[in-house]
Formats: sequence, C-alpha cells, structure tokens
Amino acid sequence: MKRATLDALLADRAAKRSAVLVTNLKSGEEWLLHPDAGDAAPPGLEAEVAEALAHDASRTVETPDGAWFVQPFQTPVRLVVVGAVHIAQPLAEMAALAGLDVVVVDPRTSFASEARFPNVQLVTLWPDEALAQLAPDRRTAIVTLTHDPKLDDPALCAALRSECFYVGSLGSRKTHAARLGRLRKEGFSDEELARIRGPAGLSIGARTPAEIAISIAAQIVECLRAAPGKTGDAAAPA
Repeated sequence: MKRATLDALLADRAAKRSAVLVTNLKSGEEWLLHPDAGDAAPPGLEAEVAEALAHDASRTVETPDGAWFVQPFQTPVRLVVVGAVHIAQPLAEMAALAGLDVVVVDPRTSFASEARFPNVQLVTLWPDEALAQLAPDRRTAIVTLTHDPKLDDPALCAALRSECFYVGSLGSRKTHAARLGRLRKEGFSDEELARIRGPAGLSIGARTPAEIAISIAAQIVECLRAAPGKTGDAAAPA
C-alpha cells in the first residue's frame, strides 16, 4: 500500500467515512473509492465493489487485466438507543462488545448519566433533535425503549425517514398496535411501518432486563448479517 493511500485511509477512518481500496496485484495500481461520493470503480469491477461493501469482506477478482484485490474499509456500525432505561445498560455493554458504536439518547439527565452509562456517548436532547444531529444512515440501528410516545414516536418517525438497517421498539403487542396507529396518523404506510421490529428482540422467552437486551442485540446482529443487498434495506452492515 502506498503511503499516500494509507494517509487517506487514516483520514477516512478519523472522519468515519467508508472507502474501498482496489489494487491490481500485478501492476500495483491502486484505486481508493468513496462510494457515498459516487466514485467510479475500475471498469468491470463495479459489481465486485458493491458486493464487497454488502458483505464487508475482502475478495480477489480475476480480470483480463490481472487479479484485483477489493478491500472495504467500512465506518463503524452505530446503535442509537432511545431511552436510558434499565434494559439500555446491558444492551449498551453488549453492543459495544460486539464492536458497535453506541449512543444513548434521553433528555432525562437523571437517567442519561455517566454513572449509569460509563464510556457511552450520551445525548440529552429530545429524540427528534438528537437524531437530526446524528443523521442515521444505512449503518445505523435504532431502538426505542421508553414506552413513552413523547420520546419513542419522534425517534421512530426519524428512523423510518432514514436508511437505517434496523428499527426496533420495545413494548407488548398491544402497545405496538397502538404505536402503529399513531404513526399511521403521521402519514406512514403499512409498508413503511413493517420496518419496525416490534416488540423488539428475538422471541427467546426473555424476561429480565439483561435477557431482553440479549434478544435485542441478537436481532440487530441478525439484521446486520442479513443476505447481501439487505444493508440499509427497509426489510432488514459490517
């Protein structure tokens, strides 16, 4: 790898910007691509670059011009947790252990405190303001935990208007049905609302806050590792 390429990749990492390095293994020619900026891949490698990003896995591609090595450098996956409640504490720890960047959003500073969430980014704005600043993208998961429509609903509205790959909301089936009714009044279609995993979490019989956190974390990973092409999809990075 050339020094200039390494410096550019370090700058991309600092800026949390995705990139793909495409290298001709015979000639040493390097292409550093930023797909979000619309950079074009070497001719004939467009699909391979897209696949490498979707899988978040490097690959060697044989072409008439020789073998090319396609290596993605993705931004960290973020988990935005709305509601600094009991379940949020083990969920934040588990998500961090899995390599996610965790952000906890809650305007209630008695809940969103460093004492309760050490080493976690805390945002004490109202969810609509917080998510406007955080700008969720296709490598973002959002889960709401408060059961309070004043906090959960604005966050869900912002999530559904974004490309985030996971939208989850805690609550019983009855609570979720009422939630969907409110969101329909905000103009969301049934197809859009189907993106919400509600109640959030895999069905594993979880009861305690830690068990529920496990079920939510597992569901996020399930979506994260979904079939190629699902990254950022309404249905379903790393």
